[in-house]
Amino acid sequence: MSIINNWKIIILLCLTLGLAPFFPEPHFWGKLKWVFGGAIGMKPMDWFDLALHGIPFVLLFRLLILKLKHLLNS
Repeated sequence: MSIINNWKIIILLCLTLGLAPFFPEPHFWGKLKWVFGGAIGMKPMDWFDLALHGIPFVLLFRLLILKLKHLLNS
């Protein structure tokens, strides 16, 4: 089983890298609010940071889609 297909590892990544730092709010959540607010003043480092903290959630979404596709085709 590949690492990117391992539910446990992906969930662990979402809970650690995806949400770190946890206080005052998860970093990823703060960046998303910034983007949905117009992304005014975002620099390339901010976009990289958004991608870095967002990758675990993209992988989780990918696994959910693959699982759903598999269930519908069975």
